[in-house]
Amino acid sequence: MAEKQRILIVDDDENIAELISLYLIKECYETAIVHDGEAALRIFSDFKPHLILLDLMLPGIDGYQVCRELRTSSQVPIIMLSAKGEIFDKVLGLELGADDYIIKPFDSKELVARVKAVLRRYHAVPAAAASSSEQQGDYVEYPDLIVNLTNYSVTYRGHSVEMPPKELELLYFLASSPNQVFTREQLLDHIWGYEYIGDTRTVDVHIKRLRAKIKDHASWALATVWGIGYKFEVKR
Repeated sequence: MAEKQRILIVDDDENIAELISLYLIKECYETAIVHDGEAALRIFSDFKPHLILLDLMLPGIDGYQVCRELRTSSQVPIIMLSAKGEIFDKVLGLELGADDYIIKPFDSKELVARVKAVLRRYHAVPAAAASSSEQQGDYVEYPDLIVNLTNYSVTYRGHSVEMPPKELELLYFLASSPNQVFTREQLLDHIWGYEYIGDTRTVDVHIKRLRAKIKDHASWALATVWGIGYKFEVKR
């Protein structure tokens, strides 16, 4: 029997947390519930979740800080939950490394769909696979850069680079069509798909995070096309 995927629910509202847990158990996920940020950080190593549903407004350490702490050592997918729907809050969450952002109150079907969508895109890849010189499956290769969509690995200047699924998919998509310009709306549609209800600034945030990890090269660059969008520029 396949191992159930584990989801850690972090929410100080006990009723909401229990309700979320019931939705997910019905979909055959294993869940654990904690009600504050300190408890989330304590249980993380033991529970080893495949995904975290993280409320932002927590007592003590808030959700932003929990996300920041976890991202120092793990790329586990994080979906933030919040009653705060302002663009600033969404962008801040994404900049800290969240993979998605759901505004409360939410529909149970939407929550489950978001969870499934994020988990589909997440693959734990051993570091050795990313550094292998023998690439297999769907990948693009440029000087000092290999992006492999099959095993979700990125090798930059000979070293494995850890990257959440959405960042990797965005980099792969752009690099697969060198010098082609894509609008933010096109990238949002291709990478996040119809299931995602978001803002085009989501794309800007992910490009910013990619640039922090993958610096421009003498042969290629992640280029901004002002007023339009982005392209993977190959210098001839």
